[in-house]
Amino acid sequence: MSKEQNTIFIGRKPPMNYVLTVITCFNTPDTKEVTLKARGQAITTAVDVAEITRSRFMKDLKVSRINLGTDTVQLREGGTRNISTIEITLSV
Repeated sequence: MSKEQNTIFIGRKPPMNYVLTVITCFNTPDTKEVTLKARGQAITTAVDVAEITRSRFMKDLKVSRINLGTDTVQLREGGTRNISTIEITLSV
């Protein structure tokens, strides 16, 4: 989880690790939304986390927003590269 309130950055860990984090966030008082953020190859994991959480653990959970974008990243060798990004907001 990040310093931003209820934002989870998806990386290389197995999807169930992130599912547990989402469920833990929603179990804290006054939490109505959790945002999953991912870049590049982690986008598939973010979608898996959202769908696993919705279909298996929290049936009343809804996807309220999906934001797609592109980040420009500086390469060590010089130059830049575009990387796709996604933000999935889940709400009760």
